[in-house]
Amino acid sequence: MRVLVVDDSGVMRKIISRALGELGINEVEEAADGQLALDMMTASGPFDLLITDWNMPVMNGLELVQSLRGSGCAVPIIMVTTKSEKEAVLQAIQAGVNDYVIKPFERDMLRLKIERLVPVA
Repeated sequence: MRVLVVDDSGVMRKIISRALGELGINEVEEAADGQLALDMMTASGPFDLLITDWNMPVMNGLELVQSLRGSGCAVPIIMVTTKSEKEAVLQAIQAGVNDYVIKPFERDMLRLKIERLVPVA
């Protein structure tokens, strides 16, 4: 399974990548902003899952989701963010996010969200 982790924090990308590794998901690529992620999605073929932060420079996670969904991309997307307001959650879901995780999060919560969306070996 190929997963793209998008977050402007290198530390958070490593935390998520480590959690994915514990699930046996070792084909993980990282991007520091939404524009880089969009370029990677276009250039390097399909990913099985996208995990993105909301607040990032250049292109934020919501803009990334809107761009992907607008182009017909159906990859499952999990938004991992500090935005916990009901309006923000609704906005992300309306944009096409499949699930939502509030930072800080427990690895088990991320695992459950992933397993709901994609089969993990």
